[in-house]
Amino acid sequence: MGLKMCTRELAEFLAAEFPQVAGDFTIEDLAERRIQVRLNTAERHLRPGGTVSGPTMFALADVSVYLAVLAMIGPRALAVTTNCSIDFMRKPAAGVDMIAECRLLKLGRVLAVGEVLMFSDGMAEPVARASLTYSIPPAQGAAAAPGMG
Repeated sequence: MGLKMCTRELAEFLAAEFPQVAGDFTIEDLAERRIQVRLNTAERHLRPGGTVSGPTMFALADVSVYLAVLAMIGPRALAVTTNCSIDFMRKPAAGVDMIAECRLLKLGRVLAVGEVLMFSDGMAEPVARASLTYSIPPAQGAAAAPGMG
């Protein structure tokens, strides 16, 4: 299938469509069905005790799968999360960025399923694992599938 968007195009898309969070994330690596995203951790991402909060880790997982899907299908802003499950496995390290390693397990016409391992930068063991499902909107000009309208 091949990539339809490169790292630069994804970053520009995120800046244009979601400027409220675009500066929080940096795409570090991109390949077919895989992406590595850095959370540029700031004070607003922390919970008491100085570690990255659960909602922030959700955002990292969600943005990672979103960008992986868009890299494969092209710029469709209306792709949306339909399911997410996160296992928080250990406390994130304080004062460091987080790294998400995402891979798409399924990329269909209507649904995509991604898996994300999240690490505190410099730690070998993941702090969380997430599984997300995305609904993919029809391409511009394509007719809706029966029962999907």
